[in-house]
Amino acid sequence: MWPQAVPPAVALHAWTAGAVGVMTRATRGHSGRPLTSPRTTTLIYLLVILSVVLRLATIILPDRTATLHELAAAAWTAAFVAFVVFYGPMLLRAWARKKT
Repeated sequence: MWPQAVPPAVALHAWTAGAVGVMTRATRGHSGRPLTSPRTTTLIYLLVILSVVLRLATIILPDRTATLHELAAAAWTAAFVAFVVFYGPMLLRAWARKKT
C-alpha cells in the first residue's frame, strides 16, 4: 500500500503470515476436528506474529536489520516446526484414511 514507507518484501511477509491461519483451519476442518484454537495452535500464531513484527521492525531499526532478520527467521522456523509436530500427524491420518 505504501511502498515508500514499507518495502514490498517486508509487506509481503506481513501479508502472507495469515496463510498459517488458513493452514491450521483447513487442517482441522479436513481432519474432522473442531475449528478451535488449542494452546499449541495459539503458540504457532504467536510465533508467526513475533516473526512478522521482527521483520517489520527493520523499517524503523535499519541498523539492526541483520539481527532482526535472524530473530524473525528463528521465530518463523519455530512456528513451522510446531506446525509440523502438531498438525503433521493430523494431515497424515486424514491422508491415510482417504487412501483406504
